[in-house]
Amino acid sequence: MGFSIYAADAWIHDLAKVTGAVIAYLVIYGIAVVPGFMNAFLVVSLLLDRRPAARESSGRLPGISILVAAYNEEANIVSTIESIARQQYEGPLQVLVINDGSTDSTAEKLAGLSYPWLQVLNLERNAGKANALNAGLALVRHHLTITVDGDSYLYRNALRNLVRRYMSDPPTTRAVAGAVLVRNSRKNMVTAIQEWDYFHGIAAIKRLQSLYQGTLVAQGAFSIYDTAVLRELGGWSHTVGEDIVLTWAILEKGHRVGFAENACLFTNAPDTWLQFIRQRQRWSRGLIEAFKSHWRLLFKARMTTLFIWWNLLFPYMDLVYTFAFVPGLVLALFGVYWIAGPMTLLVLPLAMLVNYLMFTVQAKMFTEQGLKVRRNVVGFIFYALFYSVVLQPACVLGYIKEVISRSKNWGTK
Repeated sequence: MGFSIYAADAWIHDLAKVTGAVIAYLVIYGIAVVPGFMNAFLVVSLLLDRRPAARESSGRLPGISILVAAYNEEANIVSTIESIARQQYEGPLQVLVINDGSTDSTAEKLAGLSYPWLQVLNLERNAGKANALNAGLALVRHHLTITVDGDSYLYRNALRNLVRRYMSDPPTTRAVAGAVLVRNSRKNMVTAIQEWDYFHGIAAIKRLQSLYQGTLVAQGAFSIYDTAVLRELGGWSHTVGEDIVLTWAILEKGHRVGFAENACLFTNAPDTWLQFIRQRQRWSRGLIEAFKSHWRLLFKARMTTLFIWWNLLFPYMDLVYTFAFVPGLVLALFGVYWIAGPMTLLVLPLAMLVNYLMFTVQAKMFTEQGLKVRRNVVGFIFYALFYSVVLQPACVLGYIKEVISRSKNWGTK
């Protein structure tokens, strides 16, 4: 970090001649110094991470209730339930599918399924994911509740690995996020690129945060919660990012949230850039909602607070990237090297090093689970070089939308 600040001094000095000192510092720190620190912190933490093995359970595993909120999932809901059936979970099981007023044949598909542990709740009208999950929560019978998206597929032992991690983590743990991976990565280039984001970036960040005793998002696609805590908090709030808002509410109560890297669920990622942009807008809105509701976490004396402040920097970095670095790249193409230039290419070897480390960590987990990392070289190249050009402006749109809009619509992931 110190070296980065020293090395950036001449860069800031030259840019200040054009923009002024304040803007120069904000731009260079936002696109280079702060992200560089975060990447260095990530690398060192992953190298030091020695995840304790989950304890083997004696006898039957505890009872679990699975909530599957579904809206117009006629193409996927049957395979989702069948993947739960194949789990052979060694404990009492309750599965509640909440059909949130679907207008397709989701209800008919569910009516054709017959499992003793399956219960279907058909809501008359679509009222949002949070409402659907809360309707299911009212019927939960077990003290552990798991959420699963209606277009997902649970890999073998996913439920067992998730529950074992919950039981093995420190006693203050009240939620554990599972590992969500891309199911439709072969569909087109949009999903092929996202495969690396889920496999690399998202998983690495969750692993990092759990090392410091607090994963910040127990995503609704696949996570386990203490049922009593869910009810104490009033379930899911009617927000765009109901899962991050709920997770931060759990953290504000003083509880811990973990991560089960070997509890794998495959889900359908957005398969068009427009869908992707809308998804990331929702995620960004969820972050702002979490800060609005649980800003007190910024001042809690615990290790997780580091990452709360870390997240507070994301809007700043996304804004700088969108309105300074991207235009800087365009200027560089015309020989104007105020922000980007030939020296910018020196970050590529470092980026490859970071990605190689994340790949090594994740590939080891895949091998342990009997999975193989598929060859997706073109997707990786676009992910490493161009992904942020779409991702970060999409996040900026999300921040703006949260400020000017009050609409809270059903969305994916």
